[in-house]
Amino acid sequence: MKNRNSRIRIALIVAGLLAAGGVRADAITDNAKALLDKGDAKAAYALLEPLEPQRAGDPDYDFLLGLSALETGKNTNAVFALERVLAVNPDHVRARAEIARAYAALGETRTARQEFETVKKQGVPPEVAVTIDRLLSAIERADDEGRTVVRGYVEGTFGHDTNVNSATADRNIAVPLFGGAIFTLGPGGVRRSDTFTSVGGGLNLRTPLDKEWALTAGLNGSKRMNTEVDVFDTGSADAHVGVVRTYGKDVFSAALQYNQFWVDNDRYREAAGFTAQWQHNYDARSQASLYIQYSDLRYMSQEVRNADRFVIGANFAHALRGFKTVFYGGAYVGDEATRKDGFEHLGHMLYGARIGAQHEIHRDARLFANLGYEHRRYGADDPFFLRTRVDHQWNLGVGVAWTPAKDWLVTPQFQYTHSNSNIALNDYKREMVSVTVRRNF
Repeated sequence: MKNRNSRIRIALIVAGLLAAGGVRADAITDNAKALLDKGDAKAAYALLEPLEPQRAGDPDYDFLLGLSALETGKNTNAVFALERVLAVNPDHVRARAEIARAYAALGETRTARQEFETVKKQGVPPEVAVTIDRLLSAIERADDEGRTVVRGYVEGTFGHDTNVNSATADRNIAVPLFGGAIFTLGPGGVRRSDTFTSVGGGLNLRTPLDKEWALTAGLNGSKRMNTEVDVFDTGSADAHVGVVRTYGKDVFSAALQYNQFWVDNDRYREAAGFTAQWQHNYDARSQASLYIQYSDLRYMSQEVRNADRFVIGANFAHALRGFKTVFYGGAYVGDEATRKDGFEHLGHMLYGARIGAQHEIHRDARLFANLGYEHRRYGADDPFFLRTRVDHQWNLGVGVAWTPAKDWLVTPQFQYTHSNSNIALNDYKREMVSVTVRRNF
């Protein structure tokens, strides 16, 4: 609760919910306001608090006292001071917003929600209304952690893909095993372009076990259908069950996972494994995590590709003041080792990194961009191309996440992939433009 309250407090400060307005000029209030503007709430409170018996009832003094008390964690004192402001001036919007923040810090989320709703009804600028909505969402999430919650979504996507089969653009390939003889690839082995539609949905459950532990579970599925090249239609289904422990600024989670993947309506691969993660929340704007993943990969018609896959990695996220801009990134290393002797060329070592950012360009829209790189070195020489395969894969994505109404999300985006391989058969480029419409419930 302490971390959530901190997020609510800092978000409201950064939002600058309306000018305080109306503070009469005198030495005490002027000095206190200057200290608050410099971020020294502790000094402001030390200046104001001894004068409370004499000046309580002066709304200008009480407002500054309440604000400095709130910023120094004296939430009950803040409520008392701000209540005196509202008793004199019920329409003091900033005082009502700050008392809502104090109630949230005290864990009285129902009262905080009522106060925030009252502030919105009093008529505030659009950007302030958006900030209040975010804080109300944060309060709702805080309430959710104390009860069983089921969330779900459905979504649909339409787009165009220049390489639906992730294949090379070269129709003729030289094969060293046969003395460099030129082989002509069939239609399925050459880059194919097509439009596509996809549908998906899922349900996720979280139920508390006690004050620190919670059980999580989820089911998700999707189906992608190409307009003409339907032989490369794909589908997937995922399930997981796990536990989460929240302890102060640390969140520990572990889950068992299962995935099925289809190509052309036939089972192509299944994966079963686990993920474990430790996340540390430094403050309301910064967090980092470490994780480990294991998957038992099984291919339905290519058993020689069955493998054990391990990945360990780290992620971070940081929001600039105002929470309009967020940066994130991560790095990872891994190994995908085939089980059958003689097929080491199908397994590989890997490492990679990704960075990204999102920026609020409008109260209902966020621009995002991300860049990723992955290096893969395979375990032995390819028997046909007589060399060890090495891939350098780049992924770029840009788009806009637009929220036209509550619980709705529209995401137009562009994605680019370039897999640069020393084996021509595995060298390809891919561009995809799509629009996804999602409804959360």
